[in-house]
Amino acid sequence: MIRVVVVDDEPMVCAHLRVILGGADDVEVVAEAQDGAEAVEAVVRHRPDLVLMDLRMPGVDGLAATGRIAALPDPPPVVVLTTFDTDGHVLAALRAGAAGFLLKTTAPHDLVELVRVAAAGHTVLSPAATARLVAASSAGRRRDADARVRLRALSERDLEVLTRLGRGLSNADIARELFLSEATVKSYVSRMLVKIDCRNRTQAGVLAHEAGLVDGSG
Repeated sequence: MIRVVVVDDEPMVCAHLRVILGGADDVEVVAEAQDGAEAVEAVVRHRPDLVLMDLRMPGVDGLAATGRIAALPDPPPVVVLTTFDTDGHVLAALRAGAAGFLLKTTAPHDLVELVRVAAAGHTVLSPAATARLVAASSAGRRRDADARVRLRALSERDLEVLTRLGRGLSNADIARELFLSEATVKSYVSRMLVKIDCRNRTQAGVLAHEAGLVDGSG
């Protein structure tokens, strides 16, 4: 079972998501939270496989809660589920440690499938969020030299792995492309995250975009 914590300050939204996800025989909503502080407590208590996180909530908002969850030992992936998809919201969520960004207009069947994908360790982005991320990262390459500076600590193999993280590939996919074992790729990723000061593979993927690795301009 994929165990999910749903976080939203609207009880009706939580109830709606519980119905949608509960309709799948491999997904279970184990807790609901109405603000970010409750979300962190629920993650610590229930150790879910995934968190669906609203952004705008009273008290501790979704961005702050995402950062706190990402800092926990062995944190679950956090997927932002919101009505807001501005450039700032998408990038801020991913930089806070989110493993994905989806809109509340996502069709129920698609949402269930994307929950499965995110729980398996993949990045999930709505089409609108993907377009905004690509546009923003293109602008970022022109104005932000920090990304390239951070990559100086990486070896050639590290860069090959990072480029594929930026493309959203799983460890298994990267292993196949680079003719490595999955365990070796996992080791590369773990060491690389320390070198480039990223909390998780999603943040590393954003850095790859900002540095121009993904489209070959780096």
